[in-house]
Amino acid sequence: MRLTQYLSQAGVCSRKVASRLIAEGRVQLNQKTATPHTPFRGDESVTVDGQRVLLSEQHLYVLYNKPVGIDCNCRADDPASIIHHLTLPQRLFPVGRIDKDSRGLMLLTNDGHLCHRLLSPQYEHPKQYEVQARPHFQNAALNTEFKEKMEQGVVLDGQLTQPCQVTLLSHDRFKICLTQGINRQIRRMCRALGYHVVDLQRTHILQLSLDELAEGEWRYLTHSEIEAIKTQIFH
Repeated sequence: MRLTQYLSQAGVCSRKVASRLIAEGRVQLNQKTATPHTPFRGDESVTVDGQRVLLSEQHLYVLYNKPVGIDCNCRADDPASIIHHLTLPQRLFPVGRIDKDSRGLMLLTNDGHLCHRLLSPQYEHPKQYEVQARPHFQNAALNTEFKEKMEQGVVLDGQLTQPCQVTLLSHDRFKICLTQGINRQIRRMCRALGYHVVDLQRTHILQLSLDELAEGEWRYLTHSEIEAIKTQIFH
């Protein structure tokens, strides 16, 4: 195993970024600075910026197309819990959540470092949704005024939501890309503007998408997908 591969599998960064860290002299093997040509056996003490790096287990990454009715909690006493509906070779944890009454793309992993970077609000990683919404009253269908108000931000609990991107698809459907994760954010934003969400589906997490993944099905991320995500979030 190469040192760059070790750092990638340990969840520190992508191999590309690992090469850069080594070139910058930020990686040590047995307390000695590693270079791009330093041999690596796999049993050395590895540190990055003074922090020990351990390869404790194989990291797995799974994409899941969650149906409506499944809860993202991992409680064994809840029949609706995702753990009763998703059979995996080992226990993985959802990266974030989708409401029980919503559906779509979820990422599950045992890579705690990657999970932290994806969930931390300071990094603002994009997630895209397709939404069907109807008016509470006899006001107009979804229009440019609705789009502009959503994009500029809506006040929830006294705080203005961050700017976002909205694309109108029809009189009652739109796409929205968010970089923050307030609980039930899209539903609450729509409600504040006089609309009721009928259907909400997450379609993308970063560059990952549902593509042909059927509802209720899951698959492993490919090596190239894992590398691309790590490059994006650990750059």
